[in-house]
Amino acid sequence: MYIKSANFLSKCIDAVYSCTFSEIGSENLPDHTLVFFCNWSVTSCHITYNNHMWIIASRKSRLAMWQAEYVQALMQKDAHTSDIKVLGLSTKGDEILDRSLSKIGGKGLFVKELELALLKGKAHLAVHSLKDVPMELPAKFLLAAILRREDPRDAFIGKQAKNLSSLPLGAKVGTSSLRREFQLKLFRPDLKIIPLRGNLDTRIKKLDEGDFDGIVLAAAGLKRLGLESRICELISKDISLPAAGQGAMAIEILKNSALDENDILGNLNHDKTFSEVMLERRVAAELGASCQIPLAVYCEFNEKLQTFNLRAKIAMPDGSKLCYSEHSGDNPDDIFERVMDSLYNQGAREVIKAVVERQ
Repeated sequence: MYIKSANFLSKCIDAVYSCTFSEIGSENLPDHTLVFFCNWSVTSCHITYNNHMWIIASRKSRLAMWQAEYVQALMQKDAHTSDIKVLGLSTKGDEILDRSLSKIGGKGLFVKELELALLKGKAHLAVHSLKDVPMELPAKFLLAAILRREDPRDAFIGKQAKNLSSLPLGAKVGTSSLRREFQLKLFRPDLKIIPLRGNLDTRIKKLDEGDFDGIVLAAAGLKRLGLESRICELISKDISLPAAGQGAMAIEILKNSALDENDILGNLNHDKTFSEVMLERRVAAELGASCQIPLAVYCEFNEKLQTFNLRAKIAMPDGSKLCYSEHSGDNPDDIFERVMDSLYNQGAREVIKAVVERQ
């Protein structure tokens, strides 16, 4: 027998006396059909996909490919199949390196080509760094899983200095984000913040060649690529609050696709991380966040107390105007409302308007 979804698996066990793949004959099954087979003793079950290779779309950067291959390994283990491949794609966000993301369309440039591959049937899922995913997805797409979060903090790598505090007066610091820029200026107004684009290896190379006194990157990417030894300081969230979704990996698929109808990707979802980052993205979406808006937002769920702590900062890029709010509680809707009310009362709308008008 064959079934369309793994969700029906347990119901089928009671109904099946004996069923083998050889008895069915693969030629009698349509492609993309989920096959279930077991014996009467039901000592084990196996899920596979008939004549189907799953393809993961990814950016070509070393970090992006690491993340895609990590998901590939998890899927192969969970689905008991090796027919899962990674398709590396170049995106406009990777190709345009002479201008800041805030001036060329934002981080959505990193995902559009991957979404196009899904629409054209070239791939079945896309793996992203969640902080690169726009807060509002096109109607045909959904985030099927959020994996366990890596360290969400920003990391400082210095040429000689061991931390931000020990940088010399007027030191040159490279970063690719307005969020980091305004928080660095609040902490050290004397620093010269210089735009820094490119993949992790390129950014570190520019530091080593003497273009900067220090650079600030996401700790998660450094750790995933085995570059943790380069980190001089894991920056306190009190100094540099992370971006929404920072440190988390997301799997995007088409709605109503074959992957939307089974449990493979759902099994990869990390519930705690999902709850945290969805609340962060809700705040960011409310504020119309993108690379053009200097916004930091971070949520942490306390499993012992069963409470959320939500923090958000929004500011002028030069740090001249700052709105900050922090609230905790067991009701995420209530926390969201309190944080937003506080930000708006401090002038968040005016900050957003001023930032947009300057662009």
